[in-house]
Amino acid sequence: MPLPPIIKRAWIDRARAAFTAGPIRCLAHLGLCAAYLQGGLVKLSDVPAAMDEMAHFGLSPPALFAGIVIVVELAGSAMVLSGFWRWLGALGLGVFTLFATLTALRFWELPIGHDRFMAANAFFEHLGLIGGFLLVAWHDLTRQGQRSSTPSAAEERR
Repeated sequence: MPLPPIIKRAWIDRARAAFTAGPIRCLAHLGLCAAYLQGGLVKLSDVPAAMDEMAHFGLSPPALFAGIVIVVELAGSAMVLSGFWRWLGALGLGVFTLFATLTALRFWELPIGHDRFMAANAFFEHLGLIGGFLLVAWHDLTRQGQRSSTPSAAEERR
């Protein structure tokens, strides 16, 4: 039996209040960026290992790619977390994740078995991260559009 509209509305209002609160948004952004912050900081603290990782995946010159990855992971995360051009940081991390996923998780090239199963799981989990970053960018751009289309108090007085 469906809930009466008044009860349904109350639950929606409570959920909206809980999940649109600033700390929840911050936690969601931090969750999306956690692996990129950790990865960027670890690579920055051991650049030779970061270069070895790039070489392992056939990216040459490894120093250039390691530098790009460090900058994208740390700057993109900082943008998403700070709100400064959040949409651009989210898109940057999404594009980076797509390229990294297609480079490192080529499960279709592995023989059927445990390794292929694990790589396929990781591949599709990364697609989920990309979707999350697309939602962050969409939400940020949508909010900016709403703010710019709403007349300011000064414009309304004219």
